[in-house]
Amino acid sequence: MRKVYFDNAATTAIRPEVVEEMSKIMLEVHGNPSSTHSFGRSAKSLLEKARKSIAAHLNVTAGEIVFTSGGTEADNMVLTSAVRDLGVKRIITSKIEHHAVLHTAQYLEQTYGITLSYVDLKKCGTPDIAHLEELLQTDGEKTLVSLMHINNEVGNKIDLAAVAKICKAANALFHSDMVQSIGHFELDLKNIPVDFAAVSAHKFHGPKGAGFAFIRKGSGLKAQILGGEQERGFRAGTESVHNIVGMEKALDMSYANLDQEKAYVQELKEYFITQLKKHIPQANLNGNCENTSLSTYTLINVCLPLDESQALMLPFQLDLHGIACSKGSACQSGSGKGSHVLAEILTEEDQKKPSIRFSFSIFNTKEEVDYVIDVLNKLVSGKK
Repeated sequence: MRKVYFDNAATTAIRPEVVEEMSKIMLEVHGNPSSTHSFGRSAKSLLEKARKSIAAHLNVTAGEIVFTSGGTEADNMVLTSAVRDLGVKRIITSKIEHHAVLHTAQYLEQTYGITLSYVDLKKCGTPDIAHLEELLQTDGEKTLVSLMHINNEVGNKIDLAAVAKICKAANALFHSDMVQSIGHFELDLKNIPVDFAAVSAHKFHGPKGAGFAFIRKGSGLKAQILGGEQERGFRAGTESVHNIVGMEKALDMSYANLDQEKAYVQELKEYFITQLKKHIPQANLNGNCENTSLSTYTLINVCLPLDESQALMLPFQLDLHGIACSKGSACQSGSGKGSHVLAEILTEEDQKKPSIRFSFSIFNTKEEVDYVIDVLNKLVSGKK
């Protein structure tokens, strides 16, 4: 059976060069970065080199990069400390954020009594920036705005600079989950006044279990994990040096090859859309994923013309044909619940139909697209 992996928004394959670099570190560098002897200093040197390299890609200082286990931890760290330590009394977000943000904000509302407000969504699912401005003018409570740069399910992209400018003008803090954008887009965070960001290595061909939070210098944010002075006191616990070096290598390679690889992946996406319209014209594309200027080039979300009973079986049928993709995000696809993102932007009728996310990487091919379109066409038409 042929195997096709079109679930790169969930996680990507690690580049061979990253595996090689990590293997070398695991075999040769086993000191604790907090130890003062030569073994520890060697590990610490690699850690700080990685921090400086990652910071350079974002045009920020090394001290503004705090290593974490991934984006979810970084989101939790920022939102929780903002309320607990910075005096934030209100969080403004949207109902299509990743659950790492939504569930954390709801927990903070219940536990600390903060005000939780949601930005209206446009028909396509993008947060309405005019409504955000209205919300920021309503009262003088200290506010944190949390809006993801790129939506992980439909690929919609916000104007990061415009949102940051609005927040700064209103004296509000701005946090953005950038898990789907760092490594895929060049971002100058020195000149875009984002206060906090969350990143995961495994979204750009790095290892799972590694990520970082960007924390603007002088923010006053404090540790969520206690018990040591690692990461300049922001996060206790011995750093995973091989994972962090692997993340550095993956990010270096992503940006070194960005133009060429972006063009290749975008061509795959556009080819998929062209073939989809040709063979299954009744299919609809959710959100802004057809518009490359308003969405990421790495994914599409497709609503297929099948009834509710057929919709239930589609993910299993695709898996039986060796096709890896997602119904909703990978974080919730095993829960049996529908997508909270699509529930906000699709009609009740379209929610009964199956919507599938296909996401692409440099390791995919047009031949794989042809195979997937052929399988989809047969499943939709009932042919064998």
